[in-house]
Amino acid sequence: MTILIVDDSATMRKVILRTIRQSGYKVDGIIEAGNGKEALEKVKSNKIDLIMADINMPEMNGLEMIEILKSLPKTRKIPILVISTEGAEDIVNKAKALGVSGFVRKPFTPQTVGDTLKRVLG
Repeated sequence: MTILIVDDSATMRKVILRTIRQSGYKVDGIIEAGNGKEALEKVKSNKIDLIMADINMPEMNGLEMIEILKSLPKTRKIPILVISTEGAEDIVNKAKALGVSGFVRKPFTPQTVGDTLKRVLG
């Protein structure tokens, strides 16, 4: 399984990666992107099985990125998990309306991430 982690904080990307490993998931590859624009480039040239993305990022935020990914036939079916401090109901509802598979609020525990991954990936 190859996961694309999209967050403008390199530290947070490492925390998410460590949390995925602690939750017991076997990950073959991790690809990182610092914003939505960068993520779209990575998706073009890599086979991605899961995207974990923040909402609040420079250049292109998570919602804009998700909207584009869900509109393209090649990327429409990739499960997307949002991991964000963003808790505003309208933002969460918009993410769900765009078709995200799950929403994890920061700060999170390995258990929360593991449970969400289990639900999304089966």
